[in-house]
Amino acid sequence: MSETSLTGHRHFVPAMGRTWLLRLYDPFTRLLGVPAAHRYLAGEAGMEPGHDVLEIGCGTANLALLVKAEQPATRVVGLDPDGKALNLARRKAARKGLPLQLDRGFGDALPYPDESFDRVLSALMLHHLEPAAKLGTLREVRRVLRPGGRFHLLDFDGSHHHAGFFSRRRMSSRLIHENRADHLLALTREAGLTDPVQTGQYSFRAGRCAVIRADR
Repeated sequence: MSETSLTGHRHFVPAMGRTWLLRLYDPFTRLLGVPAAHRYLAGEAGMEPGHDVLEIGCGTANLALLVKAEQPATRVVGLDPDGKALNLARRKAARKGLPLQLDRGFGDALPYPDESFDRVLSALMLHHLEPAAKLGTLREVRRVLRPGGRFHLLDFDGSHHHAGFFSRRRMSSRLIHENRADHLLALTREAGLTDPVQTGQYSFRAGRCAVIRADR
C-alpha cells in the first residue's frame, strides 16, 4: 500500500510510494530505463534557445536537468508537491552547475501567470492523478502555455494488452486502467488544448507508454 504525504491540506503519493524510499528513486528509475524515456520526450518537445519550459511532477528533476543540460539557453522550471524530492533535485542541480527553478505545488493549481511557458512536459506522472485532477491539470497546462506553445506527455498506456511486467503489476490500480491513450486524448481536448495527437509509443522495462502532443 502506498503512503500518502501532505502538502498544505492536500495529499500526494511520494515518488517511490513511501518517503523513506526516496533515496532509491534515482537508481531504481535508471534500472527501469527511465532516463532513455526522458531523452525521447525531450527530443519530441523540440526545445529552442530562449524557450521557457515547465515540467509538472518533476520529482528529483531528472528530466528538467536533462533539458537544461541540452539547452542551456532555456529557462527550466520544475514543479512537484514533494518537498523532499525537490531538496534532492536542488542538490543534484548544484552539483551539476545547472540552474533550475524548482517550486512546490500541484499541477491543477500552477503558481504561474497565464501564458508563461513555451513548452510544458509531463513524464510518468499523470497516471497518479484522479480523473478530476487530471482534467484540472490539463486545463492549467493550457492556461500557462503561450499561444503557439505545446504540451508533451509520456505516460503509461492503461490498455491491458500494452502492459509490460512492471506495469502489469500496477494494473490493479484503477488509475492505471483509466490512463488509456484514447482517454488522455479526450481529456486533453476537453481541457481546451488543440490538435491533441498520439505521436508514438515508447516501450521500456516498466511497460508501454503513450506519447502525446497538444497545442495551445
